[in-house]
Amino acid sequence: MPELPEVETTRRGIAPHLIGRRLLGAVVRERRLRWPVPRDLDARVRGRRVAAVRRRGKYLLIDLEGGGALLLHLGMSGSLRLVPCDRPPGKHDHVDLRLEGGRCLRLTDPRRFGTLLWTPDPDRHPLLRELGPEPFSAEFNGDHLWHRSRGRRVAVKNFIMDSHVVAGVGNIYANEALFRAGIHPARAAGRISRQRYARLAQAIREVLAEAIEAGGTTLRDFTGSDGRPGYFSRTLAVYDREGEPCSRCGHPIRSIRLGQRSTFYCPRCQH
Repeated sequence: MPELPEVETTRRGIAPHLIGRRLLGAVVRERRLRWPVPRDLDARVRGRRVAAVRRRGKYLLIDLEGGGALLLHLGMSGSLRLVPCDRPPGKHDHVDLRLEGGRCLRLTDPRRFGTLLWTPDPDRHPLLRELGPEPFSAEFNGDHLWHRSRGRRVAVKNFIMDSHVVAGVGNIYANEALFRAGIHPARAAGRISRQRYARLAQAIREVLAEAIEAGGTTLRDFTGSDGRPGYFSRTLAVYDREGEPCSRCGHPIRSIRLGQRSTFYCPRCQH
């Protein structure tokens, strides 16, 4: 599933091609995504200009002039790319948003776990209104994590992956941030000090920012054949590195399961 840096890279890749352009309509070939694509999507977007392309957590929002927005999530296998409208669709090309100028934004999703919805008020949409602060916002800091964690026995890795606590921290970068902060991923969230949470909040911001910066080299993909920025494996210190030496101390990286997800850590550097 795409994580926040991949979604932000997608946003940056498509935004220059959408903002200010008029939508000529929507072609829906398959409505059966995670939630059904609205039957009136074409009528909702036809003739409307794109005012902005935003990200909220792992969701993309395409704001339209005059109000309302398209709400997208790429699910497990979804991707977006800009293609000529007359390019024949593939088997898994489910929706085209037709733009003036002869191109369209094409949603491809082989597993159909993605989402494309219309909302008149995105800030109050049920999928967004309960999300925690953005990792780069002023509201997100160590004090926020410390206050939210009091009395919590859940593992700290699962705690920071809770979108109600902070929006958009997925499995890969939770592993990386905890390594950078020197915190064992299975430690109870309520047993971590305010000072350590300050380091963790900073680590979360750093690993996400570095991954987003690394993604800048993939922007060309969105007008090519793929549309998927991919994961930035060259920036990863522990994720998917079980048995490899820790970059700090040389001890082998270990793996455990937390919340049904693979979790990687250094037993010497994280406690």
